[in-house]
Amino acid sequence: MQQLPILWSFRRCPYAMRARLAIAASGQQVVLREILLRDKPAAFLATSPKGTVPVLDTGDSVIAESIDVMKWALALSDPDGWLEMPDTGHALIAESDGPFKTALDLYKYHVRHPDVPRVSAQSDGAAFLTKLDDMLRGQDWLYGQRTLADMAILPFVRQFANADRLWFDAQDWPDLHRWLNAFTSSSTFAAVMQKYPPWQPDQDPVLFS
Repeated sequence: MQQLPILWSFRRCPYAMRARLAIAASGQQVVLREILLRDKPAAFLATSPKGTVPVLDTGDSVIAESIDVMKWALALSDPDGWLEMPDTGHALIAESDGPFKTALDLYKYHVRHPDVPRVSAQSDGAAFLTKLDDMLRGQDWLYGQRTLADMAILPFVRQFANADRLWFDAQDWPDLHRWLNAFTSSSTFAAVMQKYPPWQPDQDPVLFS
């Protein structure tokens, strides 16, 4: 029997979260190895020298970027048409992974960045969220139907929202709030957020799809 790909993951990491979302959508089965980032196993570090998740070992190659894991899974099977989005969707993901993620890190981990006012990072992130709210006006998804852009960006919007939920909920972003709430209350989200104990070398494989 052909060996299944191995996905190293950390449940709460938004990068790992979006990789699991795409794998689940594709129906591709993998062996899930949940880790703790504060206690990284040697086998994980041997696969991922930079020590970040997710990392997918297909047996033929190692994929170390979450967006590439998403595209790998959807290239195998894309029953819901996540890849059917305009080219601007890829630019939107790049904006989320770049300037928005920078603002998110400065905002959430502001104690580590005392030279950057938290309100400034909050404002920078809010500009992107306002853009998303405008895009969602009158429709359920960024491009009318659910695509790669929605599922690649939503985990980071969730993280930004949770950094100060009272402030986030008070903002005039009705469509963004609806979009995020629909995601976090979905069975899809619940399935990929199931808890697993940290991987041990002698444990039985945990199958995920």
